[in-house]
Amino acid sequence: MTADTVETTGTAGTAPWAPGDHILWRYRGNATDRVHICRPVTVVQDTEDLLAVWMAPGTDCVKPLLADGTPVHREPLATRYTKPRTTTTSRWFGTGVLKLARPGEAWSVWLFWDPGWQFKNWYVNLEEPLARWAGGVDSEDHFLDIAVYPDRSWEWKDEDEFAQAQRAGLMSAAQAERVRAAGLAAIERIETWGAPFASGWEDWRPDPAWTVPTLPDDWDRTPARLGA
Repeated sequence: MTADTVETTGTAGTAPWAPGDHILWRYRGNATDRVHICRPVTVVQDTEDLLAVWMAPGTDCVKPLLADGTPVHREPLATRYTKPRTTTTSRWFGTGVLKLARPGEAWSVWLFWDPGWQFKNWYVNLEEPLARWAGGVDSEDHFLDIAVYPDRSWEWKDEDEFAQAQRAGLMSAAQAERVRAAGLAAIERIETWGAPFASGWEDWRPDPAWTVPTLPDDWDRTPARLGA
Protein backbone atom coordinates (compact mmCIF):
# COMPACT_ATOMS: atom_id res chain seq x y z
CA MET A 1 0.00 0.00 0.00
CA THR A 2 1.28 3.46 -0.80
CA ALA A 3 1.55 6.33 1.63
CA ASP A 4 -1.48 8.14 0.14
CA THR A 5 -3.91 5.27 0.69
CA VAL A 6 -3.97 5.30 4.48
CA GLU A 7 -3.10 7.46 7.46
CA THR A 8 -2.10 6.85 11.04
CA THR A 9 -5.00 6.16 13.37
CA GLY A 10 -6.80 9.08 14.90
CA THR A 11 -9.73 10.73 13.21
CA ALA A 12 -7.88 13.60 11.53
CA GLY A 13 -8.89 13.70 7.87
CA THR A 14 -11.55 11.02 8.23
CA ALA A 15 -14.92 10.80 9.91
CA PRO A 16 -14.79 8.94 13.23
CA TRP A 17 -16.52 5.59 13.44
CA ALA A 18 -19.48 5.31 15.76
CA PRO A 19 -19.83 2.74 18.54
CA GLY A 20 -21.32 -0.40 17.00
CA ASP A 21 -19.82 0.15 13.53
CA HIS A 22 -18.19 -2.88 11.92
CA ILE A 23 -14.66 -2.46 10.53
CA LEU A 24 -11.70 -4.70 9.64
CA TRP A 25 -8.52 -5.00 11.75
CA ARG A 26 -5.88 -6.33 9.34
CA TYR A 27 -2.20 -7.25 9.20
CA ARG A 28 0.04 -7.44 6.16
CA GLY A 29 2.53 -10.23 5.85
CA ASN A 30 6.07 -9.22 6.79
CA ALA A 31 8.15 -8.01 3.85
CA THR A 32 5.04 -7.95 1.63
CA ASP A 33 1.97 -5.78 1.05
CA ARG A 34 -0.37 -8.77 1.01
CA VAL A 35 -2.93 -8.91 3.83
CA HIS A 36 -2.78 -12.28 5.59
CA ILE A 37 -4.70 -11.60 8.81
CA CYS A 38 -8.16 -10.02 8.82
CA ARG A 39 -10.47 -9.77 11.84
CA PRO A 40 -13.90 -8.17 11.60
CA VAL A 41 -14.45 -6.12 14.75
CA THR A 42 -17.01 -3.79 16.32
CA VAL A 43 -16.04 -0.22 17.19
CA VAL A 44 -16.27 0.57 20.90
CA GLN A 45 -14.72 4.04 20.82
CA ASP A 46 -13.06 6.14 18.14
CA THR A 47 -11.54 9.47 19.18
CA GLU A 48 -8.41 11.48 18.48
CA ASP A 49 -6.76 9.69 21.41
CA LEU A 50 -7.93 6.09 21.15
CA LEU A 51 -9.43 3.47 18.90
CA ALA A 52 -11.08 0.64 20.85
CA VAL A 53 -12.65 -2.35 19.10
CA TRP A 54 -14.23 -5.63 20.17
CA MET A 55 -13.60 -8.97 18.47
CA ALA A 56 -16.55 -11.12 19.45
CA PRO A 57 -16.59 -14.88 20.01
CA GLY A 58 -17.72 -16.67 16.86
CA THR A 59 -16.14 -14.15 14.47
CA ASP A 60 -14.94 -15.58 11.14
CA CYS A 61 -11.35 -14.42 10.64
CA VAL A 62 -8.60 -14.86 8.06
CA LYS A 63 -5.27 -16.23 9.23
CA PRO A 64 -2.10 -17.54 7.54
CA LEU A 65 -1.61 -21.22 6.85
CA LEU A 66 1.30 -23.09 5.31
CA ALA A 67 0.61 -24.08 1.71
CA ASP A 68 0.75 -27.77 2.65
CA GLY A 69 -2.06 -27.25 5.16
CA THR A 70 0.11 -27.18 8.29
CA PRO A 71 -0.99 -24.62 10.91
CA VAL A 72 1.75 -22.02 11.29
CA HIS A 73 2.23 -22.58 15.02
CA ARG A 74 2.82 -26.33 14.44
CA GLU A 75 5.66 -25.81 11.96
CA PRO A 76 9.16 -26.02 13.54
CA LEU A 77 10.56 -22.58 14.19
CA ALA A 78 13.53 -23.09 11.85
CA THR A 79 11.24 -23.34 8.80
CA ARG A 80 8.17 -21.47 10.02
CA TYR A 81 8.94 -18.31 8.05
CA THR A 82 10.48 -19.80 4.92
CA LYS A 83 7.86 -22.30 3.68
CA PRO A 84 5.18 -21.12 1.22
CA ARG A 85 1.98 -19.81 2.76
CA THR A 86 -1.64 -19.26 1.93
CA THR A 87 -4.59 -18.08 4.02
CA THR A 88 -7.61 -19.79 5.51
CA THR A 89 -10.82 -18.75 7.25
CA SER A 90 -11.24 -19.82 10.85
CA ARG A 91 -13.83 -19.02 13.50
CA TRP A 92 -12.69 -17.38 16.74
CA PHE A 93 -14.04 -19.77 19.34
CA GLY A 94 -12.33 -18.30 22.38
CA THR A 95 -13.64 -15.54 24.59
CA GLY A 96 -13.69 -12.15 22.91
CA VAL A 97 -10.78 -9.73 22.71
CA LEU A 98 -10.86 -5.98 23.33
CA LYS A 99 -8.18 -4.14 21.31
CA LEU A 100 -6.95 -0.65 22.13
CA ALA A 101 -4.68 1.50 19.95
CA ARG A 102 -3.43 5.05 20.39
CA PRO A 103 -2.47 7.10 17.30
CA GLY A 104 1.18 6.79 16.31
CA GLU A 105 2.12 4.16 18.88
CA ALA A 106 4.00 1.09 17.63
CA TRP A 107 1.85 -1.29 19.65
CA SER A 108 -1.74 -2.06 20.53
CA VAL A 109 -2.99 -3.43 23.84
CA TRP A 110 -5.36 -6.40 23.88
CA LEU A 111 -7.46 -7.50 26.84
CA PHE A 112 -8.33 -11.17 27.42
CA TRP A 113 -10.86 -12.77 29.74
CA ASP A 114 -11.45 -16.32 30.88
CA PRO A 115 -15.03 -17.66 30.70
CA GLY A 116 -17.40 -15.82 33.01
CA TRP A 117 -15.63 -12.50 32.39
CA GLN A 118 -12.78 -13.34 34.74
CA PHE A 119 -10.07 -10.92 33.62
CA LYS A 120 -6.96 -12.79 32.49
CA ASN A 121 -4.35 -10.33 31.19
CA TRP A 122 -3.36 -7.48 28.92
CA TYR A 123 -1.22 -8.26 25.88
CA VAL A 124 1.00 -5.67 24.23
CA ASN A 125 1.21 -6.51 20.52
CA LEU A 126 4.23 -4.76 19.00
CA GLU A 127 3.38 -3.65 15.46
CA GLU A 128 3.49 -0.82 12.95
CA PRO A 129 1.32 2.11 14.06
CA LEU A 130 -2.16 1.40 12.73
CA ALA A 131 -2.92 2.92 9.31
CA ARG A 132 -6.52 3.98 8.93
CA TRP A 133 -8.73 3.67 5.87
CA ALA A 134 -12.49 3.84 5.41
CA GLY A 135 -13.01 0.12 5.97
CA GLY A 136 -10.74 -0.34 8.97
CA VAL A 137 -7.11 -0.28 10.04
CA ASP A 138 -3.98 -2.02 8.74
CA SER A 139 -0.65 -2.85 10.36
CA GLU A 140 2.29 -5.26 10.28
CA ASP A 141 3.01 -7.52 13.22
CA HIS A 142 6.50 -7.32 14.71
CA PHE A 143 6.60 -10.78 16.35
CA LEU A 144 7.72 -9.59 19.80
CA ASP A 145 5.04 -9.08 22.46
CA ILE A 146 4.61 -8.39 26.17
CA ALA A 147 2.12 -10.06 28.53
CA VAL A 148 0.91 -7.96 31.47
CA TYR A 149 -0.88 -9.54 34.42
CA PRO A 150 -3.39 -8.22 36.97
CA ASP A 151 -0.67 -8.00 39.64
CA ARG A 152 1.17 -5.57 37.27
CA SER A 153 3.96 -8.04 36.54
CA TRP A 154 4.98 -8.45 32.90
CA GLU A 155 7.11 -10.66 30.66
CA TRP A 156 8.42 -10.65 27.11
CA LYS A 157 6.66 -13.12 24.79
CA ASP A 158 7.73 -14.74 21.50
CA GLU A 159 11.37 -13.70 21.71
CA ASP A 160 12.26 -16.89 19.82
CA GLU A 161 9.98 -15.92 16.92
CA PHE A 162 11.39 -12.39 16.95
CA ALA A 163 14.93 -13.77 16.60
CA GLN A 164 13.94 -16.28 13.92
CA ALA A 165 12.18 -13.60 11.87
CA GLN A 166 15.47 -11.70 11.75
CA ARG A 167 17.39 -14.81 10.71
CA ALA A 168 14.80 -15.46 7.98
CA GLY A 169 15.25 -11.96 6.57
CA LEU A 170 11.79 -10.71 7.48
CA MET A 171 13.18 -7.95 9.66
CA SER A 172 16.41 -5.98 9.36
CA ALA A 173 18.68 -5.31 12.31
CA ALA A 174 17.67 -1.66 12.25
CA GLN A 175 13.97 -2.50 12.30
CA ALA A 176 14.50 -5.02 15.09
CA GLU A 177 16.23 -2.31 17.11
CA ARG A 178 13.24 -0.01 16.62
CA VAL A 179 10.85 -2.78 17.65
CA ARG A 180 12.82 -3.49 20.82
CA ALA A 181 12.85 0.25 21.59
CA ALA A 182 9.06 0.36 21.18
CA GLY A 183 8.81 -2.57 23.58
CA LEU A 184 10.92 -0.75 26.14
CA ALA A 185 8.68 2.31 25.78
CA ALA A 186 5.65 0.09 26.39
CA ILE A 187 7.34 -1.38 29.47
CA GLU A 188 7.90 2.12 30.82
CA ARG A 189 4.17 2.72 30.41
CA ILE A 190 3.46 -0.54 32.24
CA GLU A 191 5.82 0.21 35.11
CA THR A 192 4.32 3.67 35.63
CA TRP A 193 0.85 2.11 35.19
CA GLY A 194 -0.26 4.62 32.59
CA ALA A 195 -3.09 4.35 30.07
CA PRO A 196 -4.63 2.04 29.10
CA PHE A 197 -3.65 -0.22 32.01
CA ALA A 198 -5.02 2.16 34.63
CA SER A 199 -8.13 3.07 32.63
CA GLY A 200 -10.48 0.37 33.92
CA TRP A 201 -11.04 -1.34 30.57
CA GLU A 202 -10.97 -4.74 32.25
CA ASP A 203 -14.43 -3.89 33.63
CA TRP A 204 -15.83 -3.01 30.20
CA ARG A 205 -18.52 -5.20 28.65
CA PRO A 206 -19.91 -5.24 25.08
CA ASP A 207 -23.39 -4.02 24.25
CA PRO A 208 -25.60 -7.16 24.23
CA ALA A 209 -27.43 -5.76 21.19
CA TRP A 210 -24.29 -5.89 19.03
CA THR A 211 -24.20 -8.51 16.31
CA VAL A 212 -21.11 -10.49 15.27
CA PRO A 213 -19.52 -8.79 12.21
CA THR A 214 -19.31 -10.80 9.01
CA LEU A 215 -16.17 -11.35 6.96
CA PRO A 216 -16.62 -9.64 3.57
CA ASP A 217 -15.63 -11.39 0.36
CA ASP A 218 -13.21 -8.56 -0.45
CA TRP A 219 -11.48 -8.66 2.95
CA ASP A 220 -8.07 -8.27 1.27
CA ARG A 221 -8.93 -5.25 -0.88
CA THR A 222 -6.46 -2.38 -1.21
CA PRO A 223 -7.93 1.09 -0.73
CA ALA A 224 -7.55 3.08 -3.94
CA ARG A 225 -7.17 6.34 -2.04
CA LEU A 226 -7.57 7.76 1.44
CA GLY A 227 -11.19 7.30 2.41
CA ALA A 228 -11.86 4.71 -0.29
